[in-house]
Amino acid sequence: MNKPVLGVLASGRGTNLQSIMNALNNGQFSAEIGIVITDKPQAGALERAAKAGIPNICIDRKKYGTREDFEKKLLSVLRKHNVEHIILAGFMRILSPLFIKEYKNHILNIHPALLPSFTGAHAHRDVLAYGVKISGCTVHFVDEGTDSGPIIIQAAVPVLDDDTEESLAARVLQQEHIIYPKAVELYLKGKLKITGRRVLVKE
Repeated sequence: MNKPVLGVLASGRGTNLQSIMNALNNGQFSAEIGIVITDKPQAGALERAAKAGIPNICIDRKKYGTREDFEKKLLSVLRKHNVEHIILAGFMRILSPLFIKEYKNHILNIHPALLPSFTGAHAHRDVLAYGVKISGCTVHFVDEGTDSGPIIIQAAVPVLDDDTEESLAARVLQQEHIIYPKAVELYLKGKLKITGRRVLVKE
């Protein structure tokens, strides 16, 4: 039986990529990472993938005049590597409805806040500015909106009085590394059912 093929899209250090690779190596679920793609040539995710012997490529957004051209290249590389499911691991680009349509309900993302609150690229800053006492992280399916897809799993993290963006981000990241592989496991084992805005976990 062929393993499902994942494509991982990242923009930064690749720590969530690493958590997925660790889960694969530990036998938490069965899959193959067909390709790791970054949009920035200096992204640490490229080095992590190379060390693990995983095909990797940078598709530099700056080299493409339009988002459509950039996404066409993304899709062509994903198809070339037979990618069936996409894992966004700190990928700092909003994907267009046309891209999402290609992989409808087959794209997972992790966001460093408790959605639907504090969407967007500056979640920790916004959490601290608002003064909430609990933050956390959310794994969700990607839809055409910004951080608006059906929620799979969440983890809560207390916000401390002396927190900075960096200290809060570090504690939230610890939880990201726990819940993202778990969500991918549930997804790949066919235990998730989307019903409207809800994601039900089947036994």
